Amino acid sequence: MVKFIQLYVFLFSVILTAQIERVEPPFWYEGMNKNEVQILFYGYNIAQNSVTVSNNVVITNVTKTENSNYLFVTIDTKNVVAQELQFTFINGKKTFKRNFEIKKRKINSKFRKSFDASDVMYLLMPDRFANGDLMNDSSPMLTEKANRALPGGRHGGDIQGIINNLDYIKELGATAIWSTPLCEDNDKEYSYHTYGQSDVYRIDSRYGTNEDYQNLSAEMHKREMKLVMDYVTNHWGAEHWMFKDMPTYDWFHQFPGYAQSNYRMTTQYDSNGSKRDAKYCMDGWFVPSMPDLNQSNPLVLNYLIQNAIWWIEYADLDGFRVDTYSYNDKEEIAKWTKAIIDEYPNFNIVGEVWMHDQAQISYWQKDSPIAKIQSYNSFLPSVMDFTLHDIFGNVFYEDKADWSNGMIKFYENFVNDFLYADPKNLLIFLENHDTGRFNHIYNKDIKKYKLGLTLLATMRGIPQLYYGSEIGMAGDKGKGDADIRQDFPGGWKGDANNAFLASGRTAEQNQFFNFTKQLLNWRKNKVVIHTGKLTHYIPENNVYVYFRHNEKETVMVVLNNNPEPQKLKLARFQENILLFSKGKEVLSGKEISLKDELLIEGKSAMILELK
Repeated sequence: MVKFIQLYVFLFSVILTAQIERVEPPFWYEGMNKNEVQILFYGYNIAQNSVTVSNNVVITNVTKTENSNYLFVTIDTKNVVAQELQFTFINGKKTFKRNFEIKKRKINSKFRKSFDASDVMYLLMPDRFANGDLMNDSSPMLTEKANRALPGGRHGGDIQGIINNLDYIKELGATAIWSTPLCEDNDKEYSYHTYGQSDVYRIDSRYGTNEDYQNLSAEMHKREMKLVMDYVTNHWGAEHWMFKDMPTYDWFHQFPGYAQSNYRMTTQYDSNGSKRDAKYCMDGWFVPSMPDLNQSNPLVLNYLIQNAIWWIEYADLDGFRVDTYSYNDKEEIAKWTKAIIDEYPNFNIVGEVWMHDQAQISYWQKDSPIAKIQSYNSFLPSVMDFTLHDIFGNVFYEDKADWSNGMIKFYENFVNDFLYADPKNLLIFLENHDTGRFNHIYNKDIKKYKLGLTLLATMRGIPQLYYGSEIGMAGDKGKGDADIRQDFPGGWKGDANNAFLASGRTAEQNQFFNFTKQLLNWRKNKVVIHTGKLTHYIPENNVYVYFRHNEKETVMVVLNNNPEPQKLKLARFQENILLFSKGKEVLSGKEISLKDELLIEGKSAMILELK
């Protein structure tokens, strides 16, 4: 009888403990600027309990919502050293406990160095890069199973595949990796995209585990590389557990239910715009499968801030790329961004602001002179230079230039740098996972790739390379997203072509790779390219000339978009050539005289280190 009672008590205590299904964040860290931590406890009727915590830690607030399955408990961790806390939940005579750990923080974590203009960022989609672990291609807990035969299906790439090929990326000359999201996405299809996340504290098990992500970070840091997380503040997926059991009705934007965004980001600052249009931009859902998060709900905003900080500490991250940044409520996303920067003063965050006007893009960068007119500051250090991307997509077809086309387009783009608070901190790119493939647009023309990549690698900003461009990978956006997100050859067992190895690459792939490797590795140690001043000259005959210079070095870049060879009268550039008499051509190693004229072949680039 005694044993029966003991068993009953044990089972009853298990049932009570099981009342808590989730705790988020699952733990926290000592010595954080954000010392007040709001812990979400989730379980059946959890809000019916009162709560205490051990070790003289102070509970500063307890928030209950209309959904009794949630309890938000805020504790003050200031001066609380690493230790195990115990929360006690009391409902009448029934009590149960749950532990919560305060962990030790990495030394100097606050002042971690982030990515900057000294880096080259390599963008990859993990599902399409390399399959390092065949055992996790499908998961019994997640709906969509691996099907490599389906272009838009899951193909099995994972974190281990990235780790296995870090030396390839390092050899190429890239110093940072931006991976599209890795957190769980349990959509029934198209889940490899991973922007419709169903759990933002858990790595998708088809990519690996949270520990695998930590290992990726550690392996990158051994190689002096930086890991950039793709973070989504605007929306989650319709399969997210909190969408299925909402903490509050207004956790997501309701109209009621679904209303699609009008995608008009200009409404956020249009002084002539209607409030309705602004609302449908900010609050409308991106697509029906992506419920729009309501950051103006303080619980939501705090949840997103804590989740972001938790990942930085947990995975030892070096930066964020924030998806659909300009679709968020602009006041609330500024608070989120500032909270991250307050915690990590050197942390770089680049926001996706997909617009086609520099004034409009520049509005979203920290300390924007334009946003200042409206007393707004996003606190966002970096934005993506989509106007430059737009030019890359057509300019190398424009052989016969006039005042409106050809290389003058690049010149006019950089003329407008005065609109940006910090043009050196813009992310610049030929393409990404949502755009047409550069090598498709130009039919794998290596000359045009060299022109494009040379400008990308020598211009102000942070260059970003999309996986596979360096081996000539193409893909037609007109055929759908799957075509621009093809599997990297050699990333799967049995692939006939292994482009991760020089011996496995075709002659054409090696031609693309070797040029990219040479250029990016040269750039790696060139401070004058990272931070030097830019001086450019009005293009003539479709030839664009600019200089990057500082007190120690001068680099001259010549881009001839004309199919015919061109002779340049060097006297025109005397204010930058000064007393230099020759230049070493980086790509060929040849010494070039700077006496009178410079001959450059058609559709070609020169990078000259002046001496």
